[in-house]
Amino acid sequence: MKKLFAVLSAFVWLFSFQANAAVDSEAAENFIKKVTNQGIEELINSNVSADEKKARFTKLFNEDLDLDSIGKFVLGRYWKTATPQQRTDFINVYRKLNIQTWSARFDEFKGKHFEFKGVENSKSPDQVFVNTQVPMEEGAPAVVKWRVKETNGRMKVVDIIIENVSLAQTARSEYTAYIKNSPEGINGLIKNLKSRLK
Repeated sequence: MKKLFAVLSAFVWLFSFQANAAVDSEAAENFIKKVTNQGIEELINSNVSADEKKARFTKLFNEDLDLDSIGKFVLGRYWKTATPQQRTDFINVYRKLNIQTWSARFDEFKGKHFEFKGVENSKSPDQVFVNTQVPMEEGAPAVVKWRVKETNGRMKVVDIIIENVSLAQTARSEYTAYIKNSPEGINGLIKNLKSRLK
């Protein structure tokens, strides 16, 4: 009887933990609406200088994207072998490169609006996908999927998938291959990423 009670108690605890860990789908969708409507759309359609636009994109990305976690993921198994200085240098240049790349990428959506197409579960209980699309002047709408994670009650974007191309997965494949083939390893990758910055 005691054993059965222990098993049932463990089951109830596990169920409660999973329920608490699950991301609120409505909250995740509202978060992405804020990021796209009040952030990206407002910014790309504003008449401000290039420097001001860069500064605003930097603020937006630093607040709403978990670039530290994404950076750790894309470095893959090399994150464990990297020195503290290499980790710091990589995260810094990776952050700058993403802000530069995605501010230019989202400029393609100037004058357009994100449409929301629902939320779907992820394999991770603390993450969900928020589905959006952007109608284009020619051809099919651009499909943009946002992977949202909730940590300590705060929503963060941990991946952006445009037309089935994942920001995080693509970078991971490219960067780990570069490190493997570079005589300088991680330092070689950091130098390469710095050279891409304008």
